[in-house]
Amino acid sequence: MSIPVRPNRSQLSVPASSMRFIEKAAASAADVVFLDLEDSVAPDDKAAARANAARAVGAFDWGEKTLSVRVNAWDTVWTYRDVIEVLTGASDRLDLLMLPKVHRAADVHALAALVGQVEADLGRTKPVGLELIIESAEGLMNVEAIAAASSRIEALHYGPGDYAASTGARTTAIGEGIAAYPGDPWHYPLSRLLVVGRAHGLRVLDGPWSAHADLEGLATAAARTAALGFDGKWAIHPGQIETINAAYSPPEAEVEQARRILDAMTQAAAEGRGAATLDGRMIDVASIRQAEALVKKAERTT
Repeated sequence: MSIPVRPNRSQLSVPASSMRFIEKAAASAADVVFLDLEDSVAPDDKAAARANAARAVGAFDWGEKTLSVRVNAWDTVWTYRDVIEVLTGASDRLDLLMLPKVHRAADVHALAALVGQVEADLGRTKPVGLELIIESAEGLMNVEAIAAASSRIEALHYGPGDYAASTGARTTAIGEGIAAYPGDPWHYPLSRLLVVGRAHGLRVLDGPWSAHADLEGLATAAARTAALGFDGKWAIHPGQIETINAAYSPPEAEVEQARRILDAMTQAAAEGRGAATLDGRMIDVASIRQAEALVKKAERTT
């Protein structure tokens, strides 16, 4: 199964327990919306939220958005029913299922097998892709095997809250820094996730910024992972979408510079040279790869 190319700057989380919130999400400027059956839904509301998610897939106009449903993790009693009832009740407009708390490749194997059986039983012709949240020390340790566990996988997501809890980090904030730590405490997991995701051709997403009213802090955090190469970041409130979309859309000046590099290297090749100088810097074949990646990213977000 080839991985579709999808814009994925902002990914809006919406509790599936609220049809009103779901309807607003459908009209939002988010690239991706995921209807949440996990953390934002109380245990007594799980069944109703599951029914809402299945119905909402076909009930609203989602435009060109990618639509996902986050099921509950395998360490709960709800996962199998989430998958079966959502896939049975939802139309083919559903693009993805998101699995939280992925600790090992076996978690992915189990979900992929279940999804495949349900699709075969229903005669669904559009395969559902998978998004995986890495949010534990065990998950990060096993992320290479996890990323290779199924051809259905499209994206890896970083879950900062549960990851911090699993490593014993002294913080109760989600996605923010740690005042006592002189640097970025999350650089290692973010970088490891990015390298593994890219090696497998997957999209890689940063997780939520819980201080939803702090747009300045959000912009700083988003700019950091955008600079590393991440595709996008979660939004837990519609008010965060504009800031996130801006952070993960390459600035026009950078895109124009990338195009100038491609033009300069085309000219150099025509003259039989493998390198050139542009604005006082040496550029070569590696520069072409960087420039092409930036231009492609810009094209996906316009």
